[in-house]
Amino acid sequence: MLIDINACLILENGSHFFGSGIGMPGITTGELCFNTAMTGYQEVLTDPSYVGQIIAFSFPHIGNVGVNDEDMESKSCFLKGVILKDSISPPSNYRSQRHLSDWLLNCGITGISQIDTRTVIKTIRNHGPLKGLIYYGEHPITKEKFSSLSSHLDNEQGIENKDFSFKVATQTKQTWRNWNIIENERILQKRKHVVVIDFGVKLNILKILEKNGGTITLLPPQSTYEDIIAERPEGILLSNGPGDPRPIAKYITLIIQQLLKDEIPIFGICLGHQLLGLALGGTVKKMATGHHGINHPVKNLENGKIEITSQNHEFTLEEDSLPDICVTTHLSLFDGSLQGMALKNKPAFSVQFHPEASPGPHDSIELFEKFLHMVNLNAKEG
Repeated sequence: MLIDINACLILENGSHFFGSGIGMPGITTGELCFNTAMTGYQEVLTDPSYVGQIIAFSFPHIGNVGVNDEDMESKSCFLKGVILKDSISPPSNYRSQRHLSDWLLNCGITGISQIDTRTVIKTIRNHGPLKGLIYYGEHPITKEKFSSLSSHLDNEQGIENKDFSFKVATQTKQTWRNWNIIENERILQKRKHVVVIDFGVKLNILKILEKNGGTITLLPPQSTYEDIIAERPEGILLSNGPGDPRPIAKYITLIIQQLLKDEIPIFGICLGHQLLGLALGGTVKKMATGHHGINHPVKNLENGKIEITSQNHEFTLEEDSLPDICVTTHLSLFDGSLQGMALKNKPAFSVQFHPEASPGPHDSIELFEKFLHMVNLNAKEG
């Protein structure tokens, strides 16, 4: 099939690929990662945790069900670029409201299709999270244009040691409410107040918290201990988010430690899991390729079951670095990395994967019920 060779992908190791541009014409740079999800590309593309990254999808049929307003995980699209194997086909789904290419253009996202994604992904697996550049022009690429592009990679710094939460998190206190849920005042009074420290929270986390009985207040990532306590939280959720947890830990560690002393139930998800571990004295390292997909097997050590999970993280909390007050609850069956932990003497636990399952299987959805049960139990004891 003939394609318009008006785009190219250049990696920092010198590898390059030519293809057809999608989305917004222009130049974008970022750190490459690959996602193995077979469904839910819209939820992937709107996950706030992808700030600073270019996603290469391993599944070829991206865009085949279009885009709709219900499957957004944030109000915008924060990733740097998209790499696809095939051209985006016309959408064929009753829920579709627009073409993916039009949506990418509207979001200002530059992408490339007709690329050998198998080779791109193998390159990432062999060399680690390389920095990359996507160029998409309105005309075929000339030799002169191609030779001038590599210099744009010089200023790309990747995501290590970067706090990107300010790009995606709320900057002010917000009371979050899903207008689809209508309840009378008597039922609302029975709900437990959960304060979500927002580092880039996905919308489905909030929806499921509310569905399971939570009234939600969102607070900015740099909220003080006094800000949090002033809300009189009955439970605290440390949300997912982009970037490296270590610079964020510099201003949140002492706060988490104090909240643990106060015996307020805490639930950490993804970045929140790493921040809880760092507050306990653990260490974090950058992974060779990260975990991105909806088909990652995790063993639940508490019940022996294997759960298929949705994941999106470049950093991992090192199990051996955690103190004795922590117990490992989940392990990855891909690489043995820590996927969940709980404190023996405090009402706190966390998971590295995404139990809200958006996208992904619902194997771990009961963790929200566990958290709200912990909140209720703590309220009765208090």
